[in-house]
Parts: sequence; structure tokens; C-alpha cells
Amino acid sequence: MARLLGSLLILILPALAGAALAATSEAPLFASEAAAEQHCPTDLVVWVDPATRIYYYRGQNRYGSTKTGGYACRKDLIGHGYRPNRTGR
Repeated sequence: MARLLGSLLILILPALAGAALAATSEAPLFASEAAAEQHCPTDLVVWVDPATRIYYYRGQNRYGSTKTGGYACRKDLIGHGYRPNRTGR
């Protein structure tokens, strides 16, 4: 029984460690819209403010204008704790 339990742990622990690393890694941010568009030509490029974990769409007031931040592909933000700006500003 102990041998079976040890074998299961050997199989399960690496998978759990990989999932934890994937959940904590950050989405890539780009200094320019062009670089982000090149990275994800079929996705929507958004402006990300990492301090607030909010992203803005093109045409919103803070798009490209917060003190910190960068451009990113919206699909890369999924699962990283970012959310869209809901006020439209």
C-alpha cells in the first residue's frame, strides 16, 4: 500500500507543480501596439495597467496612457487575474 501511495505521489506532484507555475506566470506585455499585434495577429490588442490588473480597449481614455503598463493580447490575459475596464474610461 505504501509503495502504491509513493508511486502515485511521484506521478501527481510534478503535474501539480507545473499547474502552479502556469497560474503564477504573467502575460507578456509589449512596449508598442505593433509588437503586440505581431505577437497575436488574430486577437484584440489591449492596454494593460499591471498595478490595477485592469485592461483597456482602443478608444478608451486610459488606453496607452497609464504611468505603468503595456500592450497585450487579450487572450494572453485570461487566467492571469486581469479584468476589462467597465466604466468605459
